[in-house]
Amino acid sequence: MTVADEAEKYGLHRVGARPTLVNYLKETWQRREFIYELAKARVQSQNQRNRLGIVWIVLKPTFNALMYGFIFGILQGGSRGIDYPVFVVIGVFLFEFFSTSMTGGAKAITGNNALVQSLSFPRLALPVAQITQNVLTLMPMVVVMFIYALILGTTPKWSWLMIIPIIALFTVFNLGVALICARITVHVRDFTQILPLISRVLFYTSGVLFSAERLLSHWPWMIAIFDVHPVYQTLQLARGMIMNASEYDSWAWWVLTAWAVVTLLVGLIYFWKAEERYGRAN
Repeated sequence: MTVADEAEKYGLHRVGARPTLVNYLKETWQRREFIYELAKARVQSQNQRNRLGIVWIVLKPTFNALMYGFIFGILQGGSRGIDYPVFVVIGVFLFEFFSTSMTGGAKAITGNNALVQSLSFPRLALPVAQITQNVLTLMPMVVVMFIYALILGTTPKWSWLMIIPIIALFTVFNLGVALICARITVHVRDFTQILPLISRVLFYTSGVLFSAERLLSHWPWMIAIFDVHPVYQTLQLARGMIMNASEYDSWAWWVLTAWAVVTLLVGLIYFWKAEERYGRAN
């Protein structure tokens, strides 16, 4: 019998050993208050560093929406439709949530080395705290998004409440993406250097500024790709629920749900498998 077998016999476990996935999730859930307080503290710290505080959270996507709406809407003579400003606002605000989740999640471990190396806790708490922080940041953005929609002539309706399940599913998807990016960055530190480029490419290819059905009507095979594009279908759902004359396919609910569940499961297992590596000095 080996020393490891003898230690296991008396309930002794190796320091830093990876727990089972079920126990890992239980330990993370037990630290839910820590996760929320960490996320809230980071939001408050972020607001205190900016002179405008929480106002800056909504100013950044607002300026982006104004810029892209002007360039792609007004300068093109309104060929994209009278609802195009609302179309852009919804796209920019929700994509901001995805982009910050991906880039913030990538730094969840490497950006907290002191915490990771000095305290014992499931490292899953850090990406979850990052997504929680992003959700807290998103709340005022959604309120402002609806205010902009009203100003731009959108009629309020009960379907606006469907933004809640849309954001819930989108959050699950973003958490899965954050977990995957968090582990990749641990192995490849330079990954954070190319993330801005990846984010920019996704911005222009996820339907933030265009409708695939209108722009790619002559290429059905490309439309088929967007039919299973998670970010694009999320934006289409939100626009269909908020805008006056925007249509969406109910298929989008299945696409978003499937992507959310699969991405979270893959991300969770992928992240958990490397749990023992996260506490090592780099």
